Amino acid sequence: MRIGFRRLGPSRRGLLSRLALLAAIVAAACMPLHAAIVQGVVTDPLGAPVLGANVVLVQNGSIVAHTVTQPDGSYRLTTGSSGRYYILVGAPSFKQVTTQGFFAGAVSLHSENVVLEPAVVRQEVVVSATGTPTPQAQLSSSVSVQRNPEYRNRITLADPLRQAPGAFVVQQGQYGALTSLFVRGGNSDSNKISLDGVPMEDIGGVFDFGNVATMGIGQFELNRGPNSVLYGSDAASGVVDLTTPQGSTPFPSIFYEGDYGNLSSFRNQVQVGGTHNRIDYYGGFSGFQSANDLPMDEYHDYTASANLGYALTSATQLRGTARYSVSGTGTPGPIDFYGIANAGKQSDQDLYVGATLENQTTSAWHNRVRYALTRKREQDQNFYPAGIPIPTTVDGFTSTNYYGYATTITGANGDAVSGQAILNFAGIFPNRLELISNRDQLYFQSDYRVNPHIVALAGFRFEDERGAEKLAVYDIDQTLERANYDYTAQIHGDIRNRIYYTLGGGIEKNGLYGTVGAPRIGLAYYPVRPGQGILHGTKIKFSFATGYQEPSLEDQFGSLYSFLLSQPGGGDAIRQFGVSPIGAQQSRSYEGGIEQSFLNQRGILRVSYFHNQYRNQIESVPATEVPALLPNLTPSEQKALETILIDGPGIDLNSQSFRAQGMESEIEFTLPHNLFLRGGYTYLDAVVQRSFSSGALSPAYNTGPPGGPLPSFSATPIGAYGPLRGARPFRRPPHTGFASVSYAATRWSAQLTAAFASRSDDSTFLPGYDFWEGNSLLLPNRNLDYGYAKLDAGGTYQLKSWVGIYAQLDNLTNNQHIGPIGYPALPLTMRVGLRLALGHQSKHPGS
Repeated sequence: MRIGFRRLGPSRRGLLSRLALLAAIVAAACMPLHAAIVQGVVTDPLGAPVLGANVVLVQNGSIVAHTVTQPDGSYRLTTGSSGRYYILVGAPSFKQVTTQGFFAGAVSLHSENVVLEPAVVRQEVVVSATGTPTPQAQLSSSVSVQRNPEYRNRITLADPLRQAPGAFVVQQGQYGALTSLFVRGGNSDSNKISLDGVPMEDIGGVFDFGNVATMGIGQFELNRGPNSVLYGSDAASGVVDLTTPQGSTPFPSIFYEGDYGNLSSFRNQVQVGGTHNRIDYYGGFSGFQSANDLPMDEYHDYTASANLGYALTSATQLRGTARYSVSGTGTPGPIDFYGIANAGKQSDQDLYVGATLENQTTSAWHNRVRYALTRKREQDQNFYPAGIPIPTTVDGFTSTNYYGYATTITGANGDAVSGQAILNFAGIFPNRLELISNRDQLYFQSDYRVNPHIVALAGFRFEDERGAEKLAVYDIDQTLERANYDYTAQIHGDIRNRIYYTLGGGIEKNGLYGTVGAPRIGLAYYPVRPGQGILHGTKIKFSFATGYQEPSLEDQFGSLYSFLLSQPGGGDAIRQFGVSPIGAQQSRSYEGGIEQSFLNQRGILRVSYFHNQYRNQIESVPATEVPALLPNLTPSEQKALETILIDGPGIDLNSQSFRAQGMESEIEFTLPHNLFLRGGYTYLDAVVQRSFSSGALSPAYNTGPPGGPLPSFSATPIGAYGPLRGARPFRRPPHTGFASVSYAATRWSAQLTAAFASRSDDSTFLPGYDFWEGNSLLLPNRNLDYGYAKLDAGGTYQLKSWVGIYAQLDNLTNNQHIGPIGYPALPLTMRVGLRLALGHQSKHPGS
């Protein structure tokens, strides 16, 4: 996304060649002794030099210099004054490319390499795969890219992420609800999330996409596969790399948009961007509120974003970025289980700050130093014990718990149970759990282009992590600090612009679990280079990588090993069940695939097979089962311990392993008249190979209420809190897909998107929640969550150059089963809005 993207008018484009020739003659005649020089290399997506490409240097919309590229793709432009410029490059069979603006000073050299994009197919330049800007066509890994215009109408990134193969988004409710991303069958906390290089996820990888506003996100990359070589811990399944927009116009450009919709939803946002001499600037603010469609579930989010760059010289730039968001949402819980909303609220305050110094030391040597600051606060509050107070006596112990209404819970598998579930156990109200996750990070990267075909990269990262978990009413106040060191080395390049390779390794010394390493190998080969023809352009690729992930705050605080050490007889349980200290979770991935261009590069088909192995994964032990690990305790002591554990943090250990393999496919096709089609399908075969729940502990069974009839599935083993060995991991459907149709004309655009998923395994998570604190409300895990198809439509219309209208309709079929069982999805939502652009020659953001 660029704020105020500049385009030459139609008349100027028509006279481009004559003006360029005149500009070159005038520039040569008037060139002063001391001048700014801009040079670089123009290549195609495969890295081959482009001969005869027109390269134009533009300042304030006027051509100041022009040349054509040499046989090696190189160009050199000279100008007699310092200032901000951008490069405009065009060549037959390629799209016209405009670079990001840059500052060039007198008596200085600025390097600007340009990769041209084919005229009809999208080939992005990405950073997340190799650490340096690399065209997608040269990658052995799988990366999807979306720019701001594709999701400009959206509130959050949840729906845009659904439009990528291998990605499955789970939204546990409506606006503001916990929204998780599963990549190729991996856990939702095994993805590295960064904004301009600043880590966004909590310590341990947990990240909620439900309160990430699209404002201030210029584009995002989704790298599917482990990449701990470049990103260290948490990049065990994938990487999501977000980018803040930069100002580009030589004048302040101001953009406003506001919309209103059903469910009392409204959004307002303002953005400003521009440049002045050595400075480029961008700032934005957005606010969104909604009542949602459930009681006790109001949501609000306010986000501010900024990006400020200063060119110290033509080769050295200092850049600062910041993003701060404040959000609050009700926590009604799985209301379909209770018929009553829980009386709770979750609040988040997230701050991300980055300061980066970059230097292009020579045309081949680039260095970067970045300081990153992450400050995250979360408060989960229960105001009062919602529910119907009913005293119950179990095993001689009487307590007053709070129940929902009598309901029937029916799974997508057809199984059903009826009863009243405990909404809140007896305890202290109100109560508030506070989580703090802070990071300070220093990163250095140096990359050197040895020759046109080899790039070497080395990096170092130091990270200081500090976290806390506080629950005052139960005197819980736990803190931790970790100092982590990462070292990276990598080379990538090509052989004759036909074979592309990546070879790298990373080592991390983690303050919790010590030293761990990760290798990465990638290879791509073009037996047929892209070109004109029905099937002309074939790419074969292979990659292997390992990843690792550190435990979260809750995992470390709730370590089963540490807990057992503090209990009488705990040492015997540790030895009997093989419990170890909490440690690193690890992954290993193989991927092989093919990409085929067709119909003169108007379309491209990508098919990949992946095989992921996740070892030493962390799983939770139910509070009701922990006392059973300590047989030396009396029944009353076991019951008292169970009560404490239910109200306190969870108990966790590294005990789970699972495999996730499958096929993912994606097709893109560009039709005449600005029509673009895209779709994808992913098949996932995931199975749990080892689990504490079905190893040291016994699985649960639903034998019905005492004295009542047995349910038809009473002999079916159930994983109450986690999947059993031989079953599928929870909330990972075997079949997922997406499709979109986009049309863009001069004054209006429209987009229709669809996302679908098959049934998936899950749990009601209600063991011990009935009147008898038994399992009569558990359902078999297999195919418990419903499959769904979600259809959305949006469009924009430009009334004038400075004013436009837009509309967005989501969930056109009013499907209530898009989330996990128990959590109603948002119904059909409609929003209509207005966009205003103020400033000389203003354009829409991202246009």
